[in-house]
This record gives sequence, structure tokens and C-alpha cells, in this order.
Amino acid sequence: MFSKRIAGRVRPHSVLALFSLPWVLFLIADGSVLAKEQTPIPPELHRHLTGIAKLAKPSPVVEISEGWFLMGTVRKDDDPFGFATQYDDTEFPQRRIKLDAYSIDRDEVSLAEYLAFLHKQGLPVPHELRRLIWHLIDVHVLPDYVMARWPAMYVDWKEADQFCRTRGKRLPTEAEWEKAARGTEGRLFPWGADPPNADLAVSGLYHVHQIPLVAAVDGFEEGRSPYGLNHMAGNVREWVKDWFGPDYYPRMPEQNPQGSKAGRYKSVRGGSWRSRPQLLRTATRNGAVPTTRSPTLGFRCARSGQSE
Repeated sequence: MFSKRIAGRVRPHSVLALFSLPWVLFLIADGSVLAKEQTPIPPELHRHLTGIAKLAKPSPVVEISEGWFLMGTVRKDDDPFGFATQYDDTEFPQRRIKLDAYSIDRDEVSLAEYLAFLHKQGLPVPHELRRLIWHLIDVHVLPDYVMARWPAMYVDWKEADQFCRTRGKRLPTEAEWEKAARGTEGRLFPWGADPPNADLAVSGLYHVHQIPLVAAVDGFEEGRSPYGLNHMAGNVREWVKDWFGPDYYPRMPEQNPQGSKAGRYKSVRGGSWRSRPQLLRTATRNGAVPTTRSPTLGFRCARSGQSE
């Protein structure tokens, strides 16, 4: 789909160690486990969906001041497996970009907020999400209040955009997302230059039955960005406003870039619970068809100017 990727190191995780952590939550990776189940989703699921939605609470908002920051990556070809090396050729050259002041949510939009939005807008809960939630209730006996703090998932781009607009916000531009993730000096990861580990990001998590792990949207403070945002690496990837332009960086304006005018893919940033370390870099770019619904893909909202 895109240009040739450069392989990064994969740090193996201990499954036993992961399952001993207090923040562990179970998810179905791609529906393969649920698809084997023949039991229909019962009507009582509606009660749980309503219960989760009632627990919705908005994210705190973080103010990002007007100013310059380093966006993208300086091309590096002598260390193909190093984290400082570009993930692919869509993220260079590195440039100084100036953004107006804006605000952005500290946390990813939660599952409770997403379900409350769907209910208020009269939109159906995606079938994959309904099956997932019922599986976790029926098999893993997870309570509503635990799932309420998950990141939203199985959200397509149009719904993410509509969600933000109903709150007087919008999806962040790719430049706004990157500045919020790495600060003004071009951090390699949100927390700095140290490689990702189980205390900094939810990533690289696999299970023999395709049941990975995810954390609450307000968790993992050690992995926060310079502006104090949670999960700018890992947990779920995040939709942003821009169309994905593989050749956009050399020609983008130096002030308030808005992305390509059209395209096939919308930009996606941040990596997810399934991602290997290279995908957690603050400069790594990717994209997805706007109609994509995935358990690895969520979002957060932003707003131009300072919050009132």
C-alpha cells in the first residue's frame, strides 16, 4: 500500500508477566475467535451497552501554545534497525513547522463516550463491537465500568469526525497530532529516546487465541508526551483529519499544514496494542481507508485556539 518499510527491532514480551499486570483488559484482535461462536448475541446486551454509555465522561483538555516544532525525520541510512531511522520515506525531510495555538484532548475518546454518541445520534453500534462486548461479558465476566474506560474502537473516520464536531471540536491535523506527541524538539517517542517497554506503552501484545491487551484511556502516566497526553504511542492508533499524502512533507506549507486535498487513505498515527516498536515513533506515519473499522483504531479530538 505504501513505500517499502524498514524493519525495526521487536522486543518479545512475557505472556505470563503481561497477564499479571493490574491494567490488563481482554480484547479480540480481529474477530476470528468470535466468528467461531454460534451463540447469537442476546437482547440483554442492550442493557450493558446502555450501562457503559452512562459512564461516559469527557477527557481533560490540554492547551498547546502557538509556535514552531520539528516535524518529520532527518534521513538516516547507516542504521537500518535503529529507532532514529525513518520508518519509511513518507516522513522526511524533517522541517520546522509553525502552528497556531490549539487544544487537544489529553485522552483518547473512551468506549463509553463512543457508545453514548451512537445512542444520541441514533446510529447503530458496529456489529463487531457488539459481538466483542458480549464475548467479554459472557466469557470473561468483565463489568461495565471496566469497559467504559477502554479506548473507543471499531470507529470509522466519518464517525470520529462527526463525534468531534458534535462537541464543538474536530479531529487534529497530522501536524497538530505530531506536535502534541513529541513537543517542540522532535522527541523520538512521546516520553523521550528510551525504547518502549511495558511501563511506557501498550504495544506488541499478542495471545495464542488472538486476545490482546488494552489499557484505560487515562492510564500509563510514565509514557505521557511532553504536553502530558496519554497513549500517544500504543493502545489504539488514532484517526487524524488529513488525507494521507506519501509525498506531502517536502511540499507542505511551513505554517498550519492541513494535509493533501484528497486521497484514498486518511492518516493514522500513534501505533496500537498490536504494534511493534518502530510504529510507536512519534514521526511514523500510516493511513487507512476512511471506512475501516478495527479494534486497533480509535481517535481523540482537538479545537483551534485556546479553550474557553
